[in-house]
Amino acid sequence: MSLVFVISPPRAGSTLLQRMMGAHSEVFTHPEPHLISPIAHLGVYGNVDKAPYDHINAAEAIKAFIDDLPNKQQDYLDALRAYTDTMYGRMLSTSSSSLFLDKTPANALVLPFLQRLYPDAKYVVLTRHPLAVFSSYANSFFNGDWEAAHAFNPILERYVPAMATFIRERPVPLLHVAYEDVVMEPERQLERIFAFLGIEHDPSAVDYGAAGGMKKGMGDPITVNQEGRPVTVSVDKWAQELAHDESKRALAESMIARLDGPDLAAWQWPAEALWAPLEAVGEGPPPKPPRNNYTLQRRIMLALKKDIHTRPHGKLVKRVKYYCDVLLRE
Repeated sequence: MSLVFVISPPRAGSTLLQRMMGAHSEVFTHPEPHLISPIAHLGVYGNVDKAPYDHINAAEAIKAFIDDLPNKQQDYLDALRAYTDTMYGRMLSTSSSSLFLDKTPANALVLPFLQRLYPDAKYVVLTRHPLAVFSSYANSFFNGDWEAAHAFNPILERYVPAMATFIRERPVPLLHVAYEDVVMEPERQLERIFAFLGIEHDPSAVDYGAAGGMKKGMGDPITVNQEGRPVTVSVDKWAQELAHDESKRALAESMIARLDGPDLAAWQWPAEALWAPLEAVGEGPPPKPPRNNYTLQRRIMLALKKDIHTRPHGKLVKRVKYYCDVLLRE
């Protein structure tokens, strides 16, 4: 079995690239499996404090157990890989393809673990202008509220350093691809990717819509499903947004200031080029926020979540949750 990982932050175009690559007959993919990040928190990886259990005792117990294995951590990694190999392999067996593609964004935050687990896999690293990533994230999940989005998850401060280190050190076979290049010259970028994967080039994969839709699951199928091939409309939308909002621009400058210059350069957006799209924006109107069922659901959820612990409906939600827990308890 051969594996391909697309490494990217959320909102960097990974679903688009997944659809394009998955249109090749030799590439089989599935909505974000999230197989890797949970097992990365079982004691080997450093961020066990994010695991949904008593992480302190669990980490100590597992590490003590691993220390007594004949080959210590290597035995543990072999066991974990046996699990993921089985899961990936069984899913791949449902197709006639030779490669399985996993594009789970959370994998980018456990790269030291992932590269030890799968040192022989192929890695396609997808980056996008950092502020385009954050703008899409805030507009998709927080109704355009940049402050709330950053307070909930400072994704640039988390993903940029992790992926930049990976790009610079190149500990595994990897190909770095920029979102902007994917949408502006998709044929050339797909040719690069397929050559890297060692499979025959398929020019028709650019028109991924002709290959049919993908099974619904984790990820963002909305924009991708609206088009049948890559479009450039979102490339500089972030700049149009900042040009009309001083508070967002101030937060953007603050976020970028927290990032190291070499890390931004590794993303192919060095400091001297980072603000050029904003400077090139004219006096046109600000971009309209996206309007679809996906964003509507998010807006409703945000409205309900605000001050939920002090508003009347919060008590109702807690009561409904209690009854659901009782009814679903096994």
